[in-house]
Formats: sequence, structure tokens, C-alpha cells
Amino acid sequence: MKTRKNSGNKFQPYNQIIEQLAAQNITSQPETLPEILVITTFPPRQCGIATYSQDLIKAMNDHYVDSFSIKICALETNKEQHTYTDPAVKYILNTSEPESYKKLAQAINEDENIKIVLMQHEFGLVHETVEDFNRFLEDVQKPVSVVFHTVLPNPDEVFKANVQHILNSADSLIVMTNNAADILVRDYIVDREKINVIAHGTHLVSHGNGPALKEKHGFKGRTVLSTFGLLSSGKGIETTLDALPNIVDKNPDVLFLIIGKTHPTVVINEGEVYREFLTQKIEDLGLQNNVQFINKYVALDELLEYLQLTDIYVFSSKDPNQAVSGTFSYALSCGCPIVSTPIPHAVEVLAGDTGFTFDFGNSEQLAERINTLLFDPVLREKMILNGLHKIVHTAWENSAVSHAKVLQKTAAQGAIKLEYRNPKIKLNHIKNMTTDFGMVQFAKLNVPDLASGYTLDDNARAMIAICQHYKKYREADNLKYIKIYLDYIEYCQQPDGTFLNYTDVNKNFTDQNNNENLEDSSGRAMWALGYVISLGNILPAHMIRQAENIFMNTLPLTKNMYSTRAMCFVIKGLYYYNRHVKDSDTLIYMKMFADRMVQMYRHEADENWRWFEGYLTYANSVLPEALLLCYAITGNEVYGEVAKESFDFLLTQTFDNESINIISNRSWLVRGGKRERYGEQPIDVAYTILALRKFHDIYKSEEYLNKMEIAFNWFLGNNHLQHVIYNPCTGGCFDGLEEHSVNLNQGAESTVSYAMARLTITKYFGNADTVYFRRKNRAAKVAALRIEQ
Repeated sequence: MKTRKNSGNKFQPYNQIIEQLAAQNITSQPETLPEILVITTFPPRQCGIATYSQDLIKAMNDHYVDSFSIKICALETNKEQHTYTDPAVKYILNTSEPESYKKLAQAINEDENIKIVLMQHEFGLVHETVEDFNRFLEDVQKPVSVVFHTVLPNPDEVFKANVQHILNSADSLIVMTNNAADILVRDYIVDREKINVIAHGTHLVSHGNGPALKEKHGFKGRTVLSTFGLLSSGKGIETTLDALPNIVDKNPDVLFLIIGKTHPTVVINEGEVYREFLTQKIEDLGLQNNVQFINKYVALDELLEYLQLTDIYVFSSKDPNQAVSGTFSYALSCGCPIVSTPIPHAVEVLAGDTGFTFDFGNSEQLAERINTLLFDPVLREKMILNGLHKIVHTAWENSAVSHAKVLQKTAAQGAIKLEYRNPKIKLNHIKNMTTDFGMVQFAKLNVPDLASGYTLDDNARAMIAICQHYKKYREADNLKYIKIYLDYIEYCQQPDGTFLNYTDVNKNFTDQNNNENLEDSSGRAMWALGYVISLGNILPAHMIRQAENIFMNTLPLTKNMYSTRAMCFVIKGLYYYNRHVKDSDTLIYMKMFADRMVQMYRHEADENWRWFEGYLTYANSVLPEALLLCYAITGNEVYGEVAKESFDFLLTQTFDNESINIISNRSWLVRGGKRERYGEQPIDVAYTILALRKFHDIYKSEEYLNKMEIAFNWFLGNNHLQHVIYNPCTGGCFDGLEEHSVNLNQGAESTVSYAMARLTITKYFGNADTVYFRRKNRAAKVAALRIEQ
């Protein structure tokens, strides 16, 4: 068993077989994917539903891989027809022509690859041919899911009959607010279980860029109010214009942006009558210096910039039955305080200090609301944060997960199998959180909170993550950050070799160091230093020397450590150190710690509780992982047996067949006690992934590989809320998953934990970031295992 020390050489043939078999299989053509046909308006047609569908389809394609193929049936009329360049557009339905419905139904029924139809429904889209549309729903022989963009209460008998026909024909229903679901149940006949509430999607953005964006767009020094959307008289923008004199009188620097061109359908039927009416009102009120039209169809990136620089967003729709507004949702997700007419969506979302509502057409009330916000920055900030916490769950990434789950359930059993796509690796937020001194501890949203200071814990983990990235990609810029983190660790080392953990923004060690046991922090530092030293063949020699000096100055002190996690972090450091420097002393320390761990296990474990302590707390997977590393180095079978027994026990406590549920930070799990649900943190998921990687490498069990993927998918929405925890916009990671929401702050611990997990799984799930590659790569691993056995 001594050969375990050089396990990299032992498994080299195995790894070569994997690569060869994967390379052979990856050239094969993937099987035809099941199709989801979305019936909707679609760009270049310019309307809210077209934009909605485009965003949803992009989000689903971005979030899943090799799971389905989304095709589009574009809705047109005799008056509005377009040339489509998107290859996903497979059919066109002319809602002015009854025959078009018949042809589409026949095409859908004859296409065996179409597994489900998703209909984006708005009454105005099929108003010319209502009976033909109803007949179409009867004729389609595939499962149909209908998204109701508008749900009208108190219908008359004729209208109710039409809606009821849709409700009866659909296999599943999607609405965007709880109010809309309540109306369907109250005013129509439908089983509540058939209804799925999926909020209108929104875009994740990077916050804190308002001043820079104002300067970019020429609005420096202005207080910006805005509204956006395709212009029509139903927008009620004149109400805001009537309110502006009262606002400008108290706030002369106010600028009201009216963002968006006139709705194409309105132009066809009415021309620019409404815009001309607004222009005349602006002149009559003398507001030329306080109102600006952005008279174009604004691209998404530009639109999100306008919203991020907005100080207050005004939504003034005249329609009391408007169920939901994408414009409203986008503004809220960009951090805009909202003042809105009381449409159901606004009433639902703005309750509880999230924003203000005002009565339809009441310009005096609107002026009073806006002035209140302009003169109360504390309230404005409170509303921004409350709004973001309410709206974050509506991110398009979450909407993609929710839609995919509904469609998977609605389609025939087994027709659609969902596989998450690995996000691109981004270090943006880690680098944004790093100053010349170190990585800042906390963030407010994605903005570094310098007042929170720095910790040895975070900088040690950050150094490992950046080293992982450098090992794989050799980006020269990484070296700058590795040096910053290494210098911080050295700064925290005291003359006697011990470490302090906490420093403030002025580089002073804080009193917090006197009130906490710092053994775990010291252990993490040793782990990070050992990892740097293990990369001695690729990192600059001066960094390796610096890391070795720090490591050896502290190593003699570690013999007095008895904290389980501290010992295990040190074991990990010794393991990596031993990869570069063959030193018999490291084996002495590893055996000493391993023996202590085995002794603890023998003392605490029984038939039903195979663990080192009488409770499960944080970083649990580090314990069996460290013992496994001792087995890999020493070949001591006892270490291996205890490592595997304890790890497999831990997995029974944290996994079911489909997801990971780590130990809650609300209350640790005591032997014989009741397990607390919710309160999950990214760091424990990441540590589990690191441990699963090592156990897979040693024992070649596909179960560990499967669980590694399940655990990583926790970040992508495979959790009890079906919410993304990783933020693909910033490259950060939300700080935790609670019972009803995620913690929106993206601090150092969570962001680095995600990065470590993402970099760890890359080797196993394929650099191509496709499930097709992962399947073939996994098949190769299994084949290689069989060959080796």
C-alpha cells in the first residue's frame, strides 16, 4: 500500500484511458433532442410578449444543455408580417387566416419530435379568429401549456366561455402573479393544482454603477426619473407630466426620461398622435429642460443601463386589470425605487416598504410620492433593498428552471430530461472584492463593503481558488492576486508563528481576534500555503519560497491543535506540501493527526452514528476527506476504512436521490436530535464537492461522481427554492439559501466557495461544458474502471 503515496502515477493509465475513450466518443453525433414549440410573437416584431419570449428562450438555452431544442412558431397578422433570421423560428401562424391554424395543428401532430407546445397567450393576439384559435387547441394532440399574460376578473358569459375553453384544453397553466391565479380559481372553473405561478422574468445586473452610468449618458448632476416601454395612450405618461411642475419646483435638477418608441401596432392604426400630444403638453408646461424622449427601440444592454442610473421609476398604466408588467419588473430588478399605479402586480410586490402606489390619473398624489422619496434618501435605499429581495427570485435564470420543470412535468413521462449547463468560469467578482491588501470580507449586494475588513479565512480560500484557476488556464493576471493573498497571510502571521484572522480597513488587527478560537483559521492558512507549494513547478520561485517559509514557521505549532477541522485543514496542507517537497516530517504530522481523528471516531461512532463527534456542524466533509488523504499518502488501511465509513454516513445525512441538503446553520444536527431545515451556505456545498472529488479519485465510484454533479447543481437551481445561488452577471455567489429567499449579498466566502467548486468539477464534467460531453466522459470513466478491474 506504500504506492498510495504516489497515487498520481498509479492512476495515470486510468486517466489516459478516460481521455482516449472520451475523445473517441465525443466525435459521435448526439441524439435528436426533444422539441419544445413556443407559439408567440417574436423579434423582429416589437412587442412586450416578443421580448418576454426571447428572454425566456435564451435563459432556458443558457441554463440547460442537451435537454431540449426550443423551436418557435411566430404569430403574425395580415397587417404585421416580418422576416425572421433566427433559425429557431420553425413555423409562422397568421392569426388573421383561419386556414393557418389548421395547417399548424397538422404540422405539430405529424412531428414526432415535438413533445410539448408552450402557448404565450394574450387576448389581443388572436382577437380576429377566436373560434379558430379554440378549435386549434382542440386539434393539437400534443401536451399544451398556456401562459396567461392577462387574466381578467368578473367576466361576462361570452368571455368566460372563451377563457374556459382554453383552461379546459390546456394540460398546464402558467400565470405571473398569485392574484392572477386567485382570479382563475374564483371566477373560472379550474383546478388550482393545474396552475403554476412563475413571475415575469428579470435580468440580474451589477449594482452600484449609477453615478458612472449617469456620466456616460450625459446625465451627470441630474436626478433621473424614468419610464419605459413601447408608447401608447394606455401608458398614462401625461399623469407624470402633470405632476412634474410640482416636483421640479422643489427639485430643479430632475430629468424625466421617456424611454421607448411608439408601439408598431399603434403607429399602424393611429400614427404618432400620442407622442405629439405628450410633446405639446411638455411645451405647455414649460418642461423642455426636464423631459427627454429616448425615441427608439432600446437594446437590452442600453435599457438596463438607463434603469440602473434611474433614481425613481414611474409606472403610470391606466389599466386596472393589467396583471403584470415587464417594464415594472425590470426596473425593480435594477434597483429602482418604484412609484406605480395600483395594478395587481404592483400591489402584490410593493407591499411592505418596497415602493409607493398612487391612484390612477392622480398627478397630485404622484408628485407627493416622488417628492417624499427625493427628500428621504434613507427611505429610498430601504425601498431599493426591499425591492431587490422581493424581485431576485424572478431572475430569468430562475424563470428558466421553473418553466423547464413545468414543461418536463406536463410532457409525456420521460420525454424531457433536464441537464444543467456549467456556467462559464468568471473571476470578476473575486477580483473586484480584492484590494492591494487583500480580499474584502463582505459585500452589500455585489459592492465590496470595505468597512467589513479582511480575514485570513477568506484570503486563504481565495488563494486556493486563484491557484486552481492558474493551474488550469495559466492566466498571468492571476499571479498578481496570488501574491496579494500570500502577502496577506504573511501579514497575519505573528512573530511566534501563530496567525491572527481579522484586520480592519486600515490594516489593524481587531479585537475580534481576542474573542475567537483561531485554530481553524490557522488550519485554513496551512491548507492554502500547502496548495501554493504544490504548484512549485508553475508558480514563480519567490512565491514558493515565501509560502514555504510561512508554512514551516507555523508547522511545529500545529502539534498542539485538537480542533477536528483545524487538524484536517492542516492535513490538507501537508498533503499538498508533500506533492512538491518530499519530507518525512510531514508524514509524522499527518499520522499524528490521523491517529487523533481515528481515536475520536472510535470514541463517538456507533452502528447508527458513524462520525467523529456527537454532532454535525459546518465543513463536515473536510474530516473524512482529510483522513482519506492520509490513507492516500501512508497506505494505512484503517485511515481509509474510517474515511469511507464516515463519508458515506455523511452523504446519507446530506443527499437524497435528486439533491443535496447540507446541515443547516440555524442549528447543528446533534446525534438523536431533530434536523433543522433551511439555512444552507455555499461553503459547505463546495467542501462537499472537494471531498467527493477525492473519494472518486481513490475509489472510482460513479456514485461519488453523480453526487458531485448533484451538489454542484445546487448552485444552479437544484435546491428547495429552485433558485440560482451563483450570479452569472457579476461572477459572484449569493451568501446563503434560506427558507423563502436567498441572501443577495455576494461576500468573499460564498463567491470563493463557488469558484472552488466550479473549478473542481471542470475536470470531471468536461471542458466543453456540455452534458453530451459529460455523458461520454462519464461513460469513458466507467469503461476505464471496468478495464482496470
